[in-house]
Amino acid sequence: MECRKEENLKDCSCSYPCERKGLCCECVRYHRERNELPACYFSEEAEKTYDRSFKRFLQSVQS
Repeated sequence: MECRKEENLKDCSCSYPCERKGLCCECVRYHRERNELPACYFSEEAEKTYDRSFKRFLQSVQS
């Protein structure tokens, strides 16, 4: 599968500087291994906490 990094970067909501930015498959794998979700699952406000836990995600969508 061909990566569309430049296209992905246009929609990437992650504010943390990392080498996976725009590489969605690598980002998902990285966070899945840590029982987390990528930034794109969170609201802008919740994303800025850098808390990628499932618990934080549930709190953010229930508020």
